[in-house]
Amino acid sequence: MTTTLDQLTSWLKEHKITEVECLISDLTGIARGKISPTNKFLDEKGMRLPESVLLQTVTGDYVEDDIYYDLLDPADIDMFCRPDASAIFLVPWAIEPTAMVIHDTFDKMGNPIELSPRNILKKVLKMYADHGWRPIVAPEMEFYLTKRCEDPDLPLQVPLGRSGRPETGRQSFSIDAANEFDPLFEDMYDWCEMQELDLDTLIHEEGPAQMEINFRHGDALHLADQITVFKRTMREAALKHNVAATFMAKPITDEPGSAMHLHQSVVDIDTGKNIFSNEDGSMSELFLHHVGGLQKFIPEVLPLFAPNVNSFRRFLPDTSAPVNVEWGEENRTVGLRVPDAAPQNRRVENRLAGADANPYLAIAASLLCGYIGMVEGIRPSAQVRGRGYERRNLRLPLTIQAALERLENCKAIEKYLGEKFIRGYVAVKRAEHENYNRVISSWEREFLLFSV
Repeated sequence: MTTTLDQLTSWLKEHKITEVECLISDLTGIARGKISPTNKFLDEKGMRLPESVLLQTVTGDYVEDDIYYDLLDPADIDMFCRPDASAIFLVPWAIEPTAMVIHDTFDKMGNPIELSPRNILKKVLKMYADHGWRPIVAPEMEFYLTKRCEDPDLPLQVPLGRSGRPETGRQSFSIDAANEFDPLFEDMYDWCEMQELDLDTLIHEEGPAQMEINFRHGDALHLADQITVFKRTMREAALKHNVAATFMAKPITDEPGSAMHLHQSVVDIDTGKNIFSNEDGSMSELFLHHVGGLQKFIPEVLPLFAPNVNSFRRFLPDTSAPVNVEWGEENRTVGLRVPDAAPQNRRVENRLAGADANPYLAIAASLLCGYIGMVEGIRPSAQVRGRGYERRNLRLPLTIQAALERLENCKAIEKYLGEKFIRGYVAVKRAEHENYNRVISSWEREFLLFSV
């Protein structure tokens, strides 16, 4: 992993890179940017993109004109994108030697662009650094493998494995079920190793051909970059083997949804000690306040964890996703699980985020909630012992509309993330939802066509 532009130049030459994918993440998590010949990339050491790409929806549309021109320059000016020399990765599936380089975005005065997801995460990390703290995170990414399907009106189907048969039933943690796709995962692991992604374990999850990849714990920004790269890599590996990989939160009816569980702890920058534990190994006050902040503010920032109308299908009754912000030790029925671990490894696992969330924004939101709890001394509720699925006193908004209203009206979150980001994010998600509302669903055709 390079650290300076000179080292980046040396790395590109050493790997004989002929093309560079210069990319940023938009609010949805889509990689946007330009593909540049290496010589041009080295000459320019950056790119310019219309700042409007940060107000683009998942369908390619834009927000309403009054919001658009209020948040952006009416002349549709460019923003300046500079490569982060520590965020360069190979593109193993490319025909020519290719690298992708993640960029940061600035205005012409050199100020970070407020609508940039990566800048939002860096802003939250600076809040921690100002207190002498450094967050440590470990994401877990769930996803489905499915048959490739050209018709979006058709339900997704379970792909055929090496045996030539589709998986049936629930196969949680099955080694043999995961081995059905060995050739695909061998390519995925080879490519991720070439990209120096910090992958840990592969797990077969509960749904048919539903998998989970765990990342080793580390720096929050670097892991958000890695998730962005991994999602592209996983999709490409699946396509190579004539299946599809999807990170939709709820892609298949009556099957479990896919989450992005976030394990998070905080260490002292000077000592490296986990501030979530006291010297005697017990839970520290800062840990309890961190949990208290998560409990109080996750309902306010839920659209950053559940960004799409489909995201909320994970939270329907009788699903395996906890629909609360209760907390408890070794308890997977609550939204905030505290794994059994040594004091130096004490952490909280936020189980609310969906696999479809933008990793920069989900990690930023989760860390911000805990941060506010720590600086404001917010006490958590009593932890849950036993089943927590039915707990409703800390229930979350259950629709994207209700969640966006909570985020829009939360002055505490606006204070930290900025009015411009909140307005822009809410506007993009509302534009997407309005687009969704125009589509007539198969349910409506099936049950209303000849019945009403």
